[in-house]
Amino acid sequence: MHRLAAFLTAALLSTSLWAMHCPADMAKIDELLKSNPPADAAVLAKVQQLRAEGETLHKAGDHGQSVKVLGEALQLLEASE
Repeated sequence: MHRLAAFLTAALLSTSLWAMHCPADMAKIDELLKSNPPADAAVLAKVQQLRAEGETLHKAGDHGQSVKVLGEALQLLEASE
């Protein structure tokens, strides 16, 4: 019974932590796009598409997938520096 309670507590906490992570990633992407946008138009378009997809997923409550998609956008931005 204790294991089940611990599991459920961890699951609930991790979901709320993912939910808080999404807006931070979106803000970081927005800041990087303002301060140092990619010179390659294709990379810029892909980052913008991933950013929008990540926000949509966040609003739909799929925070794990949102963090993954936003992470891809951040990797593209960091690789283009």
